[in-house]
Amino acid sequence: MFKQTHVRNLCALALWGLAASAWADEAGKVVLSVGEVRVQGQAVKAGHSVQAGDRLSTGADGYVYIKTVDNGFLILRPNSDASIIAYQADSHTPANSRFKFELREGVARSISGQAVKNARQNFRFNTPVAAIGVRGTDFTVFTDAQTTRIAVLSGGVVVSGFGQGCAPEGGGPCETPHSRELFANQQRDGVLQVSRGQLAPELLRGKALSPDATTPPLPDESGKIKAGSRHNTSDANPDTTSLAPLKLAELDKASSLMVTPTPVATPQGPAAIAWGRWQGVAEQGANLNLADLMSKDYRVSVLTGDYALLRHQSATWQVPYGGAEFGLQGSMAQVQRDGVSQLANVENARLWVDFERSRFGTRFDLTAANLRVGLQAQGNVGSDGTFSNPSQYLDGNNMVVQGVMANGALGKVFAGYTFQSRLDANTVASGVTLWGSK
Repeated sequence: MFKQTHVRNLCALALWGLAASAWADEAGKVVLSVGEVRVQGQAVKAGHSVQAGDRLSTGADGYVYIKTVDNGFLILRPNSDASIIAYQADSHTPANSRFKFELREGVARSISGQAVKNARQNFRFNTPVAAIGVRGTDFTVFTDAQTTRIAVLSGGVVVSGFGQGCAPEGGGPCETPHSRELFANQQRDGVLQVSRGQLAPELLRGKALSPDATTPPLPDESGKIKAGSRHNTSDANPDTTSLAPLKLAELDKASSLMVTPTPVATPQGPAAIAWGRWQGVAEQGANLNLADLMSKDYRVSVLTGDYALLRHQSATWQVPYGGAEFGLQGSMAQVQRDGVSQLANVENARLWVDFERSRFGTRFDLTAANLRVGLQAQGNVGSDGTFSNPSQYLDGNNMVVQGVMANGALGKVFAGYTFQSRLDANTVASGVTLWGSK
């Protein structure tokens, strides 16, 4: 009798353990699904359970709200690709908790749940170029393969570019000499931006740089915080965080809620790449209104200093065969010496791309008053049409280039890149160029 009871107890414990393990692997549930939303490649609706290890994606009209097991939220907006790498919420021993997200492309919002608040040291949110840790937080992030921008709605974040003590494989925030913090309302319209190869994030200002400007939220996602939003707080109470008018508590009841986003008209015949100055230089005004362009379906591809490149969302990218020579169609440049800027010219310019080897090379003469210098760069081309080199101090390089390409009609390819070069201890050259294939 004892043996039978003992066996039954062991079986019950084993089954309980399996059930507990299964629950521990569950990261949360979909409480709102709009448009094209896929988990592990399968279309899902509200009520679907999301597991640690699942890959999530949204189409051009897709929004998904995932309520985590500890009452936090992960929200993905259109054209996003993410994974829940780990979500282990241990309420008994918070030190054993593990949380890790990866956003490869798009815009996401992360609202910390109670378990994350209790184990912030074990939370990591990766992008292709940066690691994000939290101080008890509600934040949004935009990323593509080259650039990440983070805005904080409540609490704070700590951000670091990958390299020198911060690796994508790690867990928890990267606390290095290059890490930077940002707290809600610490800087008006402030965002932290990290570009590929950049260790220390850069603090930028401007509503047009917010992830919300790149991909707006649904009306249900207000971004407002009811309480506890002092700029220097290190904690955000999930019970006081709202997605008004659709409150967090109400999302449990939203399993059947479907929202149809208002269609956005696509401009007829837009330029594939918009380029120029987004702020004034040497008494020359800006020629780019980022907010206006983003409202017309452009997305910021490159932002370097005073210059920007935006690619229209309708501009597809298919890698051409062989290689291509490009002709310069336009340029803007400046030389800044001891804080004083003067306009400069780009002459004798050349750009060539070997698509089969995924390599590019470029050179030109930069001229200004009492200055003529030859600048050149070579580097890699990404599968998404971006191209860059990591440093001006590598052989064959004396400037840093970040660029993007787009397909045009009749096989034509357009390209643009920003450049920056430190000429000496007191002098920096920078600018932007636009090219078309010959």
